[in-house]
Amino acid sequence: MAEEEGPKVDGPSLAFVLLLSVLVVATCGLIYELLAGTLASYLLGDSVTQFSTVIGAYLFAMGIGSWLSRYVHGDELGIFLRVELMIALLGGWSAAALFLLFPVVGDFRFALYTLVLAIGTLVGLEIPLLIRILKNRFAFRELVSNVLTFDYVGALLASVLFPLVLVPQLGMIRTGFVFGIANVAVALALIWVLRRSRRVGWDLAAALLVLATLVGGLANAEQLQRWSEVAFYDEPVVYARSTRFQRIVLTRRGDDLRLYLNGNLQFSSRDEYRYHEALVWPALGRVADPANVLILGGGDGLAAREVLRDPKVRAVTLVDLDPEMTRLFRDSRTLAALNRGSLASPRLRVENADAFGWIRRARGSYDVIIVDFPDPTEFALGKLYTESFYREVARILKPDGVMTVQSTSPLIAPRSYWTVASTLEAAGLTARGYHAYVPSFGEWGFTMAGHGALPATPRLPAGLRFLTAESEPLMYDFPPDMARRPTPVNRLDNQALVRSFAEEWGHYEG
Repeated sequence: MAEEEGPKVDGPSLAFVLLLSVLVVATCGLIYELLAGTLASYLLGDSVTQFSTVIGAYLFAMGIGSWLSRYVHGDELGIFLRVELMIALLGGWSAAALFLLFPVVGDFRFALYTLVLAIGTLVGLEIPLLIRILKNRFAFRELVSNVLTFDYVGALLASVLFPLVLVPQLGMIRTGFVFGIANVAVALALIWVLRRSRRVGWDLAAALLVLATLVGGLANAEQLQRWSEVAFYDEPVVYARSTRFQRIVLTRRGDDLRLYLNGNLQFSSRDEYRYHEALVWPALGRVADPANVLILGGGDGLAAREVLRDPKVRAVTLVDLDPEMTRLFRDSRTLAALNRGSLASPRLRVENADAFGWIRRARGSYDVIIVDFPDPTEFALGKLYTESFYREVARILKPDGVMTVQSTSPLIAPRSYWTVASTLEAAGLTARGYHAYVPSFGEWGFTMAGHGALPATPRLPAGLRFLTAESEPLMYDFPPDMARRPTPVNRLDNQALVRSFAEEWGHYEG
């Protein structure tokens, strides 16, 4: 028996709306997939794992949706319209819902993948339904060509717009709502075309209701983001912004100002001096004439503050990926007071660039190199802890120069910590580990390195709040639970550090 095709409508206008809808639904579908993958990376870390599993689950769900489309008999237009509205509601609210759920649900991954599977299944229904609706309006060859062309163009639009425009300009929550509204627009366009050939009252009411929720969500996106972050950080949020590269959040409770990048604590103003004195002075103080200093990372200007204490330092180059980070800590009066205006110093030059690419192009040489990257929670950061990277750093470190690397906790993640030393040694450097207690982080580790034997004692300036000539030598003593152990070399092709870091910190936090 032939399938019921439903009432006839104006063929050219319907065909145009449906082909245009292919472009819109393809763009929206990929945006929801990218939102889920990016959000999972922000909240759970290890971007490769999160994107791989989210994309895999999403594509699997699309396959389920395509398979289920065989059970749709008749009124394909009506069902397609309702599927659009369900996708608009789920996809549009997906980012806001996941942000709000993360601090309060015990198993966030269950919520994440349930939503991914639901959206993916609905998206998988769309193209088969569209093909069946259009089959009597185009020759088969032309139909497949048109549908796939619009589908792939939509995917390209989403993949370009998402990182370059949507996340930095709108943020993830607003992006979800905007594309949910785009799905509703497709449904409303179909309702308009079909208004003379079928009853559309209930569909129109449903579309307007979904649209109202999405517009309301878009209007209150900033408040939704703040609710989620207050619940997540359990501290008053005083600044929050998504950039092309990360989510920057500042919280304040009393006199304690804290910086979080992608949910990970970077410093607390109450004790950051311990971390930054320990990071900078064991290396800087071991060079007799540290005229030229390179800081990799450290966009908050706090390591630069310590470096600029030394009057022997004539030039500092700071390389940090995110211009929003360095701008914020240069222009905010409160934050500039914390770093003592280091980012506006005439002795300092800021380079906003990816450190891996910058270091490979770098010429000249440096007396001291301070490496202050976030922990290797994902492969994009892990590459900055590899043998390849350290070889390039060693190339521009003067023969008598000294470098130091923040290296995570030797107590919580000893394998990860000592992997940094093994990797520096594989790059041809002499490495020496040391550690300090920072209350916000606990026992924290650093690794000093140079081309030969490292000087025994550093010169320390007056006015330091943590390091003294008596306490500095004690930092090189490791008790048995933090002592060195055999570890692999972290290379680009194995990223051993990212895996051990995720395992050790996951065990500690779990």
